Amino acid sequence: MTKPEQARVADHEAAYEQITAERRDDVVVLTLDRPERLNAWTPRMSAELVHAIEAADADGDIGAVVVTGSGRGFCAGADIEAVFDAQLSDGPTGAVPGGSRDWVTLVRSTKPLVAAVNGVAVGVGLTMILPFDRIVASDQARFSLRFVKMGLVPELASSSFVPQRVGFGAASDLMLSGRMVAAEEAVALGLADELVAHDSLLDAAVARARTYGENPARQLRWIKELLTQNAAEADPLVAQRRELARLQDCYVSPEHEEAVAAFMEKRPADFRAVAARARR
Repeated sequence: MTKPEQARVADHEAAYEQITAERRDDVVVLTLDRPERLNAWTPRMSAELVHAIEAADADGDIGAVVVTGSGRGFCAGADIEAVFDAQLSDGPTGAVPGGSRDWVTLVRSTKPLVAAVNGVAVGVGLTMILPFDRIVASDQARFSLRFVKMGLVPELASSSFVPQRVGFGAASDLMLSGRMVAAEEAVALGLADELVAHDSLLDAAVARARTYGENPARQLRWIKELLTQNAAEADPLVAQRRELARLQDCYVSPEHEEAVAAFMEKRPADFRAVAARARR
């Protein structure tokens, strides 16, 4: 890690109280950092995550972001005292992931995001990562959509994302029972995407994120946009029109020009150089 990178990481760590940020070359690792509470979600944690993701999105040297948890858990859901008890005592707080910034819109419009789930991911600890581009699970991870156990219903469009991931029947079972699911079953269902040994989790997630982030940032965003728009699109003609519109944008883009030139010259494409020239 270079001195500027170390300074940037140090600045992040000084500014954040409930997460940490670490630069691993072209990937930023954000760690939920309340291990004594199994990284239970709070509005402050959410605000810090939004800030860190937006900062990475604005940094041309960053290709992707990994989110993980410290200690034994990934995120044990909303902090009972900071969220639920406050709502019962003071009335609805309106506290939701993302705060004033819609979390799902942020996640689906930013650079690639990979979750490295190291332990329990419960309630909002799971719904917050369902819109991510990849969910990598440790073999010690466990998952639960236990909103019903708290007298609640799911949020963050999870009643849309879960059926897309696992199908209607499995989504009904997971949400109506609120049961805990081991990592192996979660991957088999499609609730998570990849199962790795616990000790290899972060390295595997960073490596996966890097395979996304090495590609042109503009086209990555357009692909995420198309996936978001077309995942539930019933009309294939509408889906094709959206794709064709973005293809027209791609054909005149410097990234496509670089890809064609690299192919003809038998060399790897350098999309970072293209982006750097555009920023000058």
